[in-house]
This record gives sequence, structure tokens and C-alpha cells, in this order.
Amino acid sequence: MDVVQVKSPGGPEQLQVVERPDPEPGPGEVLVRVAAAGVNRADLLQREGRYPPPPGAPDWPGLEVSGVVAGHGPGVDAAVWPLGARVAALLPGGGYATAVTVPAGLLLPVPDGVDLVDAAGLPEALLTSWTNVVDAGRLAAGDVLLVQGGSGGVGSVAVQLGAALGAHVVATAGGAERAERCRELGARTVVDHRTQDVAEAVRAATDGHGADVVLDVLGAGGLATNLAALATGGRLVVIGTQRGSRGELDLGLLMARRGSVIGTTLRARPLAEKERIVADVRARAWPMLSDGRLRPVVHARLPLDRAADAHRLLDSGEVFGKVLLVP
Repeated sequence: MDVVQVKSPGGPEQLQVVERPDPEPGPGEVLVRVAAAGVNRADLLQREGRYPPPPGAPDWPGLEVSGVVAGHGPGVDAAVWPLGARVAALLPGGGYATAVTVPAGLLLPVPDGVDLVDAAGLPEALLTSWTNVVDAGRLAAGDVLLVQGGSGGVGSVAVQLGAALGAHVVATAGGAERAERCRELGARTVVDHRTQDVAEAVRAATDGHGADVVLDVLGAGGLATNLAALATGGRLVVIGTQRGSRGELDLGLLMARRGSVIGTTLRARPLAEKERIVADVRARAWPMLSDGRLRPVVHARLPLDRAADAHRLLDSGEVFGKVLLVP
């Protein structure tokens, strides 16, 4: 099979297509012929040598794929995952390839009406959104959800999910065009972070209440703004560090707001925990794809041998939604 390996830590030019032996599914695993792989910021960090794969994972990037079932390992019920079934999958790594093996518990069936290639942009974004907004953030109908980066791969799905769950979604975006696209996804309020004070805009849009849940990809650079926007009893959930990993936090204001700061990652969690999240999403969020409340948001599809261009594109700040690699 073909895979995209990192020759040595560095820039996009370090990505190259090489041949590796076809994978064999082990106990409890399914072989998937890849239709597309999602490109995530974690892949860029791995390419730079700053985010190594967990033990046992392939050493090439890729956290999510879509494709068709092509084989079964011992213990897999072929009636549940028959040959040819359309699936999407969460991976600890190795998605930049023409084939992958994945534990059956990390598979999701791609519904009729959802394009199989575009489905590759769903697993990481939807599972990340769900476990952070619903599990960690405890979002409830009527709450205010602030999505920092509503135009991103995770953000574009989190906006839709929050709206589907009955929240008042406030999304940040850069520029009028991106703001309008966030509204089309379900954001009731959109803040142009280039021209507006985000915290002030959130409070103005919520009659001074603020955000009950903040989903943040900025990290250190967003701490002050997010805390200023937080409602009393609010939950700030940090899932990224695009603007740094170390910063100052006004503990007095956090205490006055009776707020919580929660940090999470998905990739390094134990398999059993990820399988639980997948099962929860399949039961409670995946049906939203069939009824139209959720959809994959794809900015571009690029061939697998243009992985370097895909990384450059994602790093450009121009992407709205997901970039996909298609073998």
C-alpha cells in the first residue's frame, strides 16, 4: 500500500509517498480500504516532531479516514461490518494511506446521503466536539456556547452540534464571508475577531449573561478573552494551543465567576474510553447526519501525493472546514 511518511521532522517538504506492506487486521480489527483521510493540525505538529504518535500506532500521520470494509480480524462480527460497508473511523495515527486497520469499536457507519469521501472529515471533528462540548462542557439546551474558531475543522462541526442541541451558538471568525458561513451552519451570533472585542460582543449578544461553555483552540493567547466572556458557573474547555501553551490566568476573576477550566486531548486516551465516546456519538449525534442537522464541511480534496500542499493549505489560515487527502 501507499503511505505518506515523514522523512525527518520539519516542513511540508518532509512528506513523501512510499510503499509499505499491506496491513493485516488483528483480533477485533477491521481492514478498511481508504476513500479519504482528514488532515488535522495534530498532523502538522507530528510532521514537525512535536506530537509523536502513541505507542503501537503507525509512525505516519492521519487521525481519521473513510472507506469501505475490506477484511476482518478474529473476533469481528462480519454481519455487523460486512465487506463493502461504508465506514468512517477514528485512528491513533496512520490514516495517510491507501489502507488501514482499525478496532471495530472505532468504526462509524456512513449514512446514505453522505458522500463517502467527505465523511472522512467527520470522526475527529465530531468526536472532539461531542466529548468536549457535551461530556466535559455539559452543554444543555438554552445554554450559550462560544466556539473560538467557528470556521475550523472542529469549529465548523461544533457550531452545528451546538445548534442541534438547542444552544445559543456564538462563533468567532475572521472576515464577513467566513462569518456568514458560520451563520449558515447554525451560529446565532458571529463575532469578527479581526474587528470586534470578542468578550464584549458575547456579553452584548447574551444580555450580559456570557458563555456557559467556551470551546477554545487558542490556548494561552485566548485565556483573558475567554475568561472575560465566561458566564457565572461557566466551563472553559481548551482543546488547542494555537496561540501558545503557557499564559497567565486571572484566578480572582475565575473564582468570582465560579468557573472551570478544563483541558483535554482525544488521541492519547485509552482504547476503551475512545470506544465509549464513539458508541455515544453513534447513538446520540450520528443520527443528525441523516436528518440534516449535521454535515461534513469540506474546503478541499487533494490527492494523497499532494500531502505537502494539504499541510501548507491548512497552515495558511484560508481553510473553512476540513482538508481531505484522497488516494
